[in-house]
Amino acid sequence: MRQAYAAPVADVLDEAAVGGGWLALLQRWLGEAADFVGPEGGRVAEPNAMVLATVDEHGYPQSRAVLCKGVDERGARFFTNYDSDKGRALAALPRAAVTFPWFAMHRQVHLRGPVERLGAAETQEYWRSRPRGARLGAWASAQSRPVGSRAELEAKLAAVAERFAGVDDIPVPPQWGGLLLRPVTVEFWQGQADRLHNRIRVTRDGDEWRVARLQP
Repeated sequence: MRQAYAAPVADVLDEAAVGGGWLALLQRWLGEAADFVGPEGGRVAEPNAMVLATVDEHGYPQSRAVLCKGVDERGARFFTNYDSDKGRALAALPRAAVTFPWFAMHRQVHLRGPVERLGAAETQEYWRSRPRGARLGAWASAQSRPVGSRAELEAKLAAVAERFAGVDDIPVPPQWGGLLLRPVTVEFWQGQADRLHNRIRVTRDGDEWRVARLQP
C-alpha cells in the first residue's frame, strides 16, 4: 500500500520554523491537530494521543498509546498507575520516547529523554479534573495484572463505588500519579509528495538547543 503525501497543511517545515523554540512549534502543531478538518471532513482522533516507548527489565521494548496531559518548557506530562507495565519499566529504567502520530496531517513529532515523577500537588490538580468514573476506575484496576473475567473487574468497580459513595473528593490512589518526560531531543517530521520528507531535529546542548535538518 502506498500513501500519496499531498500535504494538507500550507506551511513548510524548515529550520526557521523552530526559531522560536521546540515548545512553541509543538504547541502550535497540537492546536492545529485539534482543529484539523481534512478535505473529506476527516479529523485527527485524540490529537493529544502519543505512543510511549519504554524498555522492560529484560531489555524488551514496549509501546502503547497514552494521552499527553500537557506540554511546557519542562516537557510532556502524562498520568498512569505506577504499578502498571509502563510504570514499572520507567521505575527500572527512567528513560523513554514518545511520538505524536498525526497521520491525517502527514506530521509526526518525536520526543526522547529521561522521565521523572511529578510532585503530589501537580498530580492532585489533574486528578481532581478527572470524571468521577475515571477516578473510581483508577482505584478498581490493578493495571496490567491478569483478571479472571470482565465480571470480576466490574465487581471490583462496584465495590469501589460503594466504598466511596457520598465522597466527593475521592483521594488519589497511592500507586497512581503523573510522569514528566524531559526531552533531550525533539524531532519534527512533515511528509512530502516526493518522499523527501522534512525532518528537523532539536537537540539539547547544555542550556541551548541545536537545530539540524536530517535526511529522510
